[in-house]
Amino acid sequence: QLVESGGGLVQAGGSLKLSCAASIPSFPIYTMGWFRQAPEKQRELVATVSWNKGRTYYKNSVKGRFTIFRDDAKNTVALQMTSLKPEDTAVYYCAASALSEATTPAHFRYWGQGTQVTVPS
Repeated sequence: QLVESGGGLVQAGGSLKLSCAASIPSFPIYTMGWFRQAPEKQRELVATVSWNKGRTYYKNSVKGRFTIFRDDAKNTVALQMTSLKPEDTAVYYCAASALSEATTPAHFRYWGQGTQVTVPS
């Protein structure tokens, strides 16, 4: 019900845009988020955007480099990533939560299959 696209290999300092197409009921009311998981590490929250676009959250290490935005008319959410670093390498997951305050994987009901982002060192 969530399908990510846009991952790939990019050199350090480059940019990528991840997209997520959602086919879930009442999409506009969901908090949408992007998580990532690097090998042998826990899944971590990267960014969220609230149901009314009023609030966004960013992990400290991506602030100023990543931007999350949603298009409720198209049921999509995207993550624009710039100034990419090797430590951004991970599988990135799109997720949807019915909670207004969603910060952990347990808060998210719907998940995509993930898309790989690789930034060689």
